[in-house]
Amino acid sequence: MALLKYKEILTLAKEKITEAMAPLRAREMRKKGELEMCKLESKIVEKEQKIQEHAAAYPIDFDKLIDAIDELELTKRRKEQFEKIIDEMFGE
Repeated sequence: MALLKYKEILTLAKEKITEAMAPLRAREMRKKGELEMCKLESKIVEKEQKIQEHAAAYPIDFDKLIDAIDELELTKRRKEQFEKIIDEMFGE
């Protein structure tokens, strides 16, 4: 019986470890993406509240109101992108 070269044994071991860990890592990354989406949902609610505060102020600072609306729309778009990425990368 001939022994494999040590370098080949190490290469095989790394491949097998990577193969075994793949489902766990995929699930971990999906959960990380979902956590980021939850954070974005929280930011969306905060930004909506900020818009209402700006709209209720006297006198209305239209620049701040517009900036707040822009930030809200950007955050919503970011959340949509997260959803799309998660669906494409981890969907069934």
